[in-house]
Amino acid sequence: MDVKFLDTTFRDGSQSLWACNMRTGMMEAVAADMDKAGFEVIEVPANPIYFKKIVRDLKENPWDMMRMLAEKMPNTRKSCMGGGFNLNVIGTPTPPVLGKLFTEILVNMGVFNRSQMTCNTADQLRRMMPASVPYLKNLGVEVAIAISYSISPRHDNQHYAEKTRGAAALKPDAIYLKDQGGLLTVDRIRELIPIMAENAGGIPLELHSHCTTGLAPMVYMEALKLGVPCLHTGVPPLAEGSAQPSVLATAQNARLNGHSHNLDGDLLQSISERLMLIARSDAMPIGAPMPYDQAQYIHQIPGGVISNLRFQLAEIGLDDRLDEVIEECIQIREELGYPVMITPLSQYMGTQAAINVATGTRYSVVIDEFIRFAGGGYGEDSGYTWMDQDLKDRFLALPRAKELAAKARRPAEDISLREIREQLGGAHISDEELILRAIMQGTQEIEDMTNAGPPRSYTSGAQPLKSLMAELGKHKSVRYIQVERGSDKLVLHNTAGN
Repeated sequence: MDVKFLDTTFRDGSQSLWACNMRTGMMEAVAADMDKAGFEVIEVPANPIYFKKIVRDLKENPWDMMRMLAEKMPNTRKSCMGGGFNLNVIGTPTPPVLGKLFTEILVNMGVFNRSQMTCNTADQLRRMMPASVPYLKNLGVEVAIAISYSISPRHDNQHYAEKTRGAAALKPDAIYLKDQGGLLTVDRIRELIPIMAENAGGIPLELHSHCTTGLAPMVYMEALKLGVPCLHTGVPPLAEGSAQPSVLATAQNARLNGHSHNLDGDLLQSISERLMLIARSDAMPIGAPMPYDQAQYIHQIPGGVISNLRFQLAEIGLDDRLDEVIEECIQIREELGYPVMITPLSQYMGTQAAINVATGTRYSVVIDEFIRFAGGGYGEDSGYTWMDQDLKDRFLALPRAKELAAKARRPAEDISLREIREQLGGAHISDEELILRAIMQGTQEIEDMTNAGPPRSYTSGAQPLKSLMAELGKHKSVRYIQVERGSDKLVLHNTAGN
């Protein structure tokens, strides 16, 4: 079988290992070669939740990042989670005109050719996808529907058969099993893939997993034996650990198992080495094989969420209480009725767990999304049969529940783009600025981003002379460096101390 590879380095690799702290310059240093490496698809952070992170923490313009990725990778399809109507990180509920504007800017920019949408975490098959899938296809965007893997009393074989049939009915370009927690085992994949293949109606299957329990590389090889033609992998150092399996190791193992692929191994090795230099220069984590971790099957928190949770707890001085927060997440998930631990619900649970631990009183403060959850804001996965009904009643009795209900009385569908423009700055602002203001809920953080100046550039070892000159400028006591090769001589004078 000819194996195809979807690359996750810039999106899921960064989220899982670097808490979404991969900068524009880091991507730019390797993007052109990534385009030549032979990937079927490359994931990019083209989603409001990543835009918020890029503006707030990296102080970089995400639109400039998107333009760079479109320019540097013109030949490879680029994908991200979401697209279309369901962009509730802009604001809940998100006016569809705003979600459509965001999507169409990305499509016209050439940085969004494939949408990856999860179908079984918020009743999306009935609530969102019947409208969003045709809309995206009409824009020329390929659609891949993800079915998230979870372990709970609700998530049995019948669940996956039913969700696969529902996804196939929408006629997507691909269906994939999304194992965001790295929970799949070889035995479980042997059960699920035949069930999904039987119900997929001939639509190609893909597999997306994480190395959180150490089992994903073996699960990937078993998936190939079962006929899954496309695997999601990352380039080290943004692979393994809590991210996806390494493309280098997976491609080699696929060949040893009798499969073929079109990847350029030498080029990928070069890209990996350059990313390693970047990681070391900025003291970023380097993904490494993980030991088997039974705890992952208990809390089921995705690696990217743990990475961000650890980062956020450290910022508020609670990094030593991560284990308590994880234990609290386990209890919250049971009380909510076992929702899938995936974005955004996994982040919400992490946030609520941190609040419960920090305050010392469970649910003395309740985040808005849990109130919406109790009120049915996530369809069949909300506060109905499976949620603790006493907790549901407690949430809905809060004064904030009435405020949120009042705000939701006017359907978001009725809000026009003109009204949104008036609220956020008037007719003179560009579409890109409008979207940023909506995502950031104001202008202050955008101004801080602009005042921070241009993003840092990274040579990553691909331009050794430029790297040497940059390093020389850091050492004022060194007056010059002389480089000789045979009869050739190069002298670099240091002007930093002048």
